[in-house]
Amino acid sequence: MLCSTVRTLTISLTLLAGSISLPALADDTIYTYKDLNEQLVLSTAWTQASAEFRALSYQAFNLAKMQFDAYSDSYTGNKKIAIVVDADETVIDNSAYQAWLIDKDFGFSNATWNKWMDAGEATAMPGAKGFLNYVAQNGGEVFYITNRKVIGLEGTRQNLIELGFPNVDDAHLMLKTSTSDKEPRRQTVLENYDIALFMGDNLNDFSNDFKTESFTESYAAIEKNKDLFGTQFIMLPNPAYGDWEGKLYNNHWGASATEKSQMRKSHLHAWEPNE
Repeated sequence: MLCSTVRTLTISLTLLAGSISLPALADDTIYTYKDLNEQLVLSTAWTQASAEFRALSYQAFNLAKMQFDAYSDSYTGNKKIAIVVDADETVIDNSAYQAWLIDKDFGFSNATWNKWMDAGEATAMPGAKGFLNYVAQNGGEVFYITNRKVIGLEGTRQNLIELGFPNVDDAHLMLKTSTSDKEPRRQTVLENYDIALFMGDNLNDFSNDFKTESFTESYAAIEKNKDLFGTQFIMLPNPAYGDWEGKLYNNHWGASATEKSQMRKSHLHAWEPNE
């Protein structure tokens, strides 16, 4: 207790004197999840405020429409045509949840995310409603393969319906049940449909080629599949979160706020000016 009191007095006197700049102390009594959540500010502001975010979203759905039309025009199979989309940060925008975390002294949790899903307040990504309804009106069907847990089914269903999206029913809305692996659900769709394209904000939305443990493996998978991006795979921008974040932490999601901040910064390649 005495050491803690002396430490507090020392910090207070130094700040009052204004003569010494204190470095951040590398422990969670100083660097908290509230501090870590400050790192969400710029990505969330970009998503909610920038015209560039809207432009990229429209660009993705315009490209998807072109590819859907090209696929449909040349299709000679005997199955129905489908497209497969992820939900979060692909056709719906959850940045309000990210914004809510800012100034809170905790990170993402299933408890708060479940409340967000139940609220059904996600907004449509720019261009999503128009494109998905275009598909439904032109001979295609939309499957929503999302890793939202099935506990959020009713809130998610109501949210998508209120946004005016098509094919929001038990057959087309495929939430996570026992596994986050989307491949079994993709194969279920392929039993009766040919898939024109996939849309997502996470590489695992497209193929199990991208179920990787490291950035090096991810880069190799990108090279292997590079010709499919913009044709069969349509990527949406999401700078806030994703499997890529886990790779920053060597998949140690339980790391402290201090450790996570340090690991994020360790992946930065900084310029060093000549002295």
